[in-house]
Amino acid sequence: MSSGAESEPSGRHCVLSWDQVRRLDAILGESVPIHGRRNFPTLSVQPRQIVQVVRARLEQHGVTVRDVKLNGSAASHVLHQDNGLGYKDLDLIFGLSRTDHKTFQLVKDVVLDCLVDFLPEGMCRERVSPLALKDAYVQKLVKVCNDTDRWSLISLCNNTGKNVELKFVDTLRRQFEFSVDSFQITLDSLLLFDRCSETPMSEAFHPTVQGESMYGDVEEALGHLRTKTIATRSPEEIRGGGLLKYCHLLARGFRPASEAHMKQMQRYMCSRFFIDFPDIGEQQRKLEAYLQNHFVGMEHKRYECLVTLRQVVDESTVCLMGHERRQTLALISALALRAMAEQNAIPALANITCYYQPAPYVRDVNFSNYYVAQVQSPMAACSSAYQTWLPCS
Repeated sequence: MSSGAESEPSGRHCVLSWDQVRRLDAILGESVPIHGRRNFPTLSVQPRQIVQVVRARLEQHGVTVRDVKLNGSAASHVLHQDNGLGYKDLDLIFGLSRTDHKTFQLVKDVVLDCLVDFLPEGMCRERVSPLALKDAYVQKLVKVCNDTDRWSLISLCNNTGKNVELKFVDTLRRQFEFSVDSFQITLDSLLLFDRCSETPMSEAFHPTVQGESMYGDVEEALGHLRTKTIATRSPEEIRGGGLLKYCHLLARGFRPASEAHMKQMQRYMCSRFFIDFPDIGEQQRKLEAYLQNHFVGMEHKRYECLVTLRQVVDESTVCLMGHERRQTLALISALALRAMAEQNAIPALANITCYYQPAPYVRDVNFSNYYVAQVQSPMAACSSAYQTWLPCS
């Protein structure tokens, strides 16, 4: 078999090569710690184990699972190992049918019940309530039920940012942000092989595993992944506009396929971001959460990402009033300066260029043997959050 994925005539799908199947098998077999809060112990979970347990338990309760897929950066890593992105989250999608609020409540109860199976020997499992398990091991719970989207997300805690994210999807209108993170790999054949075959996998004997690009043409998307090319469509359909992921990709060395086209896309990204996060408090929470979750082990890239974000917002934002624009730029500048200081990367004063608002936003403090100008919390500096809007052109 070839070293790359073999595309099918449909253009959207491909069959994984042996090397790719081995990478996928390694990811599913890797033990991932699920860290407990307070006195709860750390659980050691293999992705293939939790998929099999959750799927079996759901079907026992009458919930049919169409398929299970690996999504996002982990799927991109399987298809092209040296993609410049690596992977953090393990995003697993369970395809469901005919869901409602009651179904999603049942899904949550089932997942929490499954966590009991992974508690270490010696714990009195009967005394652990579902509420205690949720508080101890669940980082995020999301449920969306409307005319176009019906899905829920349960994200399990990992202190290094490698969260196991279980997404239960009936319908989801938009399943990707950019072409390089648009891949999904169907796991059913590999999981069936685990259960039924007594012969180990080999190049001559392994299951056929299919991949898919939700962006469209799988060869085009793989080409973007190999060449570190940024491409998307209709960013106004993405929550947050894909703005933070776009700046993240730029900071990681990815470049747009067309500079002129991407400049137009930036306006839509900024517009959707400020629609979804209209006031300064929401913007700060979103930015800090993104920096915390997506730069574990690459903290030095936070500053570069924030500088890029400031430039994009400054160039491409057309929806904000003047005072709102200044608040947002001041927030990004403050976070960028903080990111630089946290890395002890403040250079000689003669060589530093900082973007900041004039006093009273700035005060001097002594930080880690440097005497630097640190910007106060934007929440303190911007005590009034405005939500005045102009039409977007």
